[in-house]
Amino acid sequence: MTLVAGVDSSTQSCKVVIRDAETGALVRQGRAAHPDGTEVDPAAWWTALQEAIARAGGLDGVAAMSVGAQQHGMVCLDESGAVVRDALLWNDTRSAGAARDLVEELGGPLKWAEAVGSVPVASFTVTKLRWLAEHEPGSARRTARVCLPHDWLTWRLGGEFVTDRGDASGTGYWSPATGSYRTDILAAAFGAVPGLPQVLGPRDQAGELSVPGGRGPVRLAPGTGDNMAAALGVGALPGDVVVSLGTSGTAFAVADVPSADPSGAVAGFADATGRFLPLVCTLNAARVLDAAARLLGVDLDRLGRLALDAPAGAGGLVCVPYLEGERTPNLPDATGSLHGLTLGTSTPAHLARAAVEGMLCHMADAFDALGLDPARVLLIGGGARSEAVRRIAPAVFGRPVVVPEPGEYVADGAARQAAWLLGGGAEPPVWETGGTERFEADATPDVRARYAEARDGR
Repeated sequence: MTLVAGVDSSTQSCKVVIRDAETGALVRQGRAAHPDGTEVDPAAWWTALQEAIARAGGLDGVAAMSVGAQQHGMVCLDESGAVVRDALLWNDTRSAGAARDLVEELGGPLKWAEAVGSVPVASFTVTKLRWLAEHEPGSARRTARVCLPHDWLTWRLGGEFVTDRGDASGTGYWSPATGSYRTDILAAAFGAVPGLPQVLGPRDQAGELSVPGGRGPVRLAPGTGDNMAAALGVGALPGDVVVSLGTSGTAFAVADVPSADPSGAVAGFADATGRFLPLVCTLNAARVLDAAARLLGVDLDRLGRLALDAPAGAGGLVCVPYLEGERTPNLPDATGSLHGLTLGTSTPAHLARAAVEGMLCHMADAFDALGLDPARVLLIGGGARSEAVRRIAPAVFGRPVVVPEPGEYVADGAARQAAWLLGGGAEPPVWETGGTERFEADATPDVRARYAEARDGR
């Protein structure tokens, strides 16, 4: 049996899956935690990766490996390759002012959409580099190279200083439409053009990892960003829309042509197969459920049962879930709010229902921004494990949803990319996936309408 390994180095943890390269069958897996915070020493990612590999039984028998990781994070290296300062993560919003300045300096949102397919907000790497240049000029001067979390881990594993189309498309200085860096934008943002990773094609090799006592080197695939890997892991096809409820919320589609949305709502990313991945991202998703459960003093299962005990619309109680600011809409300093609180809605069940519906209405806004009428809506991520979310989602979205078996979709997608490196071919290998469950419900447009009124302050 030929094995491949896939890594998901996310905001919260590192997961490693080891699968049969031919069938995709799971052989073993492991995970390790990451520290909290919006800036992290990359050494913590490396430590967690080694721990997760060990817990997965090591790399014995693994022929190829790929790293999927959180997008956008800024990793700055000096001339010797040492980390200059802690990496700023995608969810660090201190560069919101820098994002506004950069949009204006280039000539507005349309110019950005035409240049790189996206209008930058605080999550994008280019805005973090501007913040660094303005607030830590000494660190900026020491920065000889800049890369992303998955790039850095691939390089540390023994690979080359490379990236892929998918992750590069989230920097704000690489164009999916032309397939090239916009070093003029980088120079204007940072005041210099540091060394940048070579952008590999989806089937290119990124180096080799020597495993002590192993039967041979482990070939390294290019890796990619987490959303691109998730699309691979869940088997998304052109015409599908995926709604992912994780630390962040995303709605994305596999497309054959690049996108450029001057409103900034849709990020015009590339995917990990040579296609494109228009994507809408929110800062607030499954953690809205965590916060509601903590407020009520219950676990997530109990929260879900409470939500299903309350009527649709929660009696008029509406949760606008901007608990950590928000990226879509671009409101980095926003806070969450409750509307319609009365004596009748002051119950745990009403609050639980409002939290679930508020999160799903927020994601329905993201879904709508894509402007698509998809063949399938796939609901994935930690939040999709909630029975309440699965049953309420089709009512809020106004269409059936398909929920794949729970899995480590990012790590699975990375493993599938590693298998693609081994097998070649024009498309990724077709793996047998687990079963799916379809959920349907009568649409509740009044829930969306009340949410929109609360969201817009009407």
